[in-house]
Formats: sequence, C-alpha cells, structure tokens
Amino acid sequence: MAQAIGETIFDVLYLSFALFSGLTMLFKGTTPVVKRAGAMAALLGAGDAFHLIPRIYALWTTGLEANAAALGIGKFITSITMTLFYLILYYVWRDYYQAEAPKELTTVMWVLALSRVLLCLLPQNLWLAYRQPLAFGVLRNIPFAVMGLIIILLFAREVKHTGDRIFRFMPLAVALSFGFYLPVVLFSGTVPAVGALMIPKTLAYVWVVAMGWSLYKSSNI
Repeated sequence: MAQAIGETIFDVLYLSFALFSGLTMLFKGTTPVVKRAGAMAALLGAGDAFHLIPRIYALWTTGLEANAAALGIGKFITSITMTLFYLILYYVWRDYYQAEAPKELTTVMWVLALSRVLLCLLPQNLWLAYRQPLAFGVLRNIPFAVMGLIIILLFAREVKHTGDRIFRFMPLAVALSFGFYLPVVLFSGTVPAVGALMIPKTLAYVWVVAMGWSLYKSSNI
C-alpha cells in the first residue's frame, strides 16, 4: 500500500508538471525554440502517461504481473516517445544556439532515432510479457544511448563557448538520466530493487523540462 501511495503521488505530480509546462510553452511560447521545448515536454508527459497510468492501476488492483500486457504496451509507447524527445531536444539545441549543424550530424540523429524505433518494433522484444529479454533490452537502447551522448556533447560544447545560463546544466541532467536508466535496463530483471532508480531518472527529466520552462519565462519578460 505504501508503494502504491508513494508512486501515485509522485507520478501524478510528474505528469501534471510535464503536461502543464509543455502545453503552456507550446501554445503560449513566442519563439520557435520555446514551442519546440513545449512540444518536447508535452510529448514526454503524454508518452510516460501510457506507462505510468497502467502502473498506478496495477499497484492499486491486481498487481504488476497480472497487468503485464498493459504495462508492456505502455513501455513500448514510452520507448518511442522518449526517442522523439531526444530528437526534438537536438533541434532545440540547434535553434537556441543558432548552430549550423553539419547535415551529416542531423542525418546521424535521424538514423539513430529510426533505428531505435525499428528495434522497438521487433516482436522479439516480447512487450506483452512480464519480463522482456535482456538482449533486446540492451540492443534497442544502444542507438538511444548514442543519441544521449551526442546531446550531452553538443550542449556541453555550446555552454562552454557561450557561457549560457539557461541550459548550463543540460549535459549533467541528460548524463544523470542515462546514468540512472542504464542500470535498470541491465539489472532490474535480476535485482528488482534497481528499478527504484527510475525515480531519480524521472527527476532528471523534470530538470530538463524545468530548463525549458526557464527559457519560456525569460522569453516572456
């Protein structure tokens, strides 16, 4: 019961923040980059809702294993939306810093995103099972991790060169999100307690959205 109460409160607050801030930036933002940040945050909240709402339902009713199919479908949808999240974040970087990214870099990001989506679509992922195969969990996250690494390097370079204050912690936030997420991918099947790392991972994403919100507020002064 304590887990159900704690997770429900956390998830409701998280989804409310992501959706509220995202939709506000998307519809009230006055610049294209703010609207992109809004679309990114709204997509994050909407995508995660497909996984978190069934999880809340499962915790309050018949348990996680009995709702494996719904949780798996939600996890699949979240995997796709998170891929798009980082693709949009790449364009936020490009627009905000007015960076002339080589066409090859944009192509690489799209190829990585499409590769991740295609890997998620493979039936071998067994999304409807309570425990998915570790091999495919690792495989589908390889292009995802490379996308994250590229984002970290791009923002770190621009922050260093420009002294930007809005996104100065973006490299750290993205690095933390992957730092908390990857152990879950690798070990949650054998050490369920590792799944608790999804909470600080989610907080890292809240930090990313909060930086977008700071951009929105500064652009409306």
